[in-house]
Amino acid sequence: MSASAGARRWRAQLEEAVLPAVVALLIAALVGDVLIIVYGQSPGEVYRALLEGTWGNAYGLGQVLYKTTTLTFTGLSVAIGLRAGLFNIGAESQLAAGGFAAGVLGTLLPPGLPALLVLPLFIVAAAIGGGAVGGAAGVLKSKWGAHEVITTIMLNFIVLALLNYLTVAHFKVFDTLHTADVRSGALPRLSALIPPFHGSAANMVLFLALAVVAVAWWYLFRSRAGYELRAVGLQPGAAEYGGVNVPGVWWRAMLISGAVAGIGGLNFVLGYKHYYEDGFSTGAGFLGIAVALVGRNNPVGVVLAALLFGTLSQGGLAVNALVPKQMVDVLQAVVIIAVVTSVPEVRRVLRSARRRGGPEA
Repeated sequence: MSASAGARRWRAQLEEAVLPAVVALLIAALVGDVLIIVYGQSPGEVYRALLEGTWGNAYGLGQVLYKTTTLTFTGLSVAIGLRAGLFNIGAESQLAAGGFAAGVLGTLLPPGLPALLVLPLFIVAAAIGGGAVGGAAGVLKSKWGAHEVITTIMLNFIVLALLNYLTVAHFKVFDTLHTADVRSGALPRLSALIPPFHGSAANMVLFLALAVVAVAWWYLFRSRAGYELRAVGLQPGAAEYGGVNVPGVWWRAMLISGAVAGIGGLNFVLGYKHYYEDGFSTGAGFLGIAVALVGRNNPVGVVLAALLFGTLSQGGLAVNALVPKQMVDVLQAVVIIAVVTSVPEVRRVLRSARRRGGPEA
């Protein structure tokens, strides 16, 4: 392949990755303008308040980064499942199970141990907690053909109810719905490095999230196991004909998917509150589905989509004085619908334009 041909191929890939997202955001902004005007407000004022309440000050940006961290884990969890052709709806309970396992471990460790020394233990505990839930759905899929959508939805109810019982019956502190504080392993907030972030929940788990994203990218696109996972997601029959153990890939994908979501529980348990609290995962697992879809199931895209939804989530609080917070929730839904509908159409237009333009286009 010549240098010019390689450059054209990279340009084409960049166009197909970026332009559909830009079109989707423009559509969402247009719909948002209409909703804001109907409510009797100025779109410029609302968007200005949204930006000032998020990226316009250190506290708001810190809150965006905190929410982005959790959504990166849940979005990546869903994306890994989708790459294998599996729709993991259970990131909500997997996130909670990982946080619970880490919270309980934190109450059992001796006090005063260095955070970096025990962090691997917390990562393993959270991964086991979330992986056990995801792996259970994977076993039901690979052994008996149970559809993962049904099993993960049902496991959400079962696991969240079980965690509520265990917290209330065995681990709660006085009349609260949370465990005791972790005795070792609490991670500092970003304000320790960047003082203007003082008061925000952003913490060092953000860097762990970026590390997990890098590992996931390598696993999906540079390892044999990742190649098999993607092959099963594209065409399980052909993958099986080529010697891939399809049921084994399904189980492994759900196990990894659940483990990634479980590690996300550390953002709350180690980085923010320093204990497990019943209900902390509410909404983050399901919003992870949107993050994965908007991020096109690519780890890097997931980070960018998580940043977008983290901004909108925090922005809803910032604009609440002008418009109802639910309007931002509507915008999130519009972004998802716009991405799903515009991506195929924009790519079709781009490819059609290249064909008309000939080999030099």
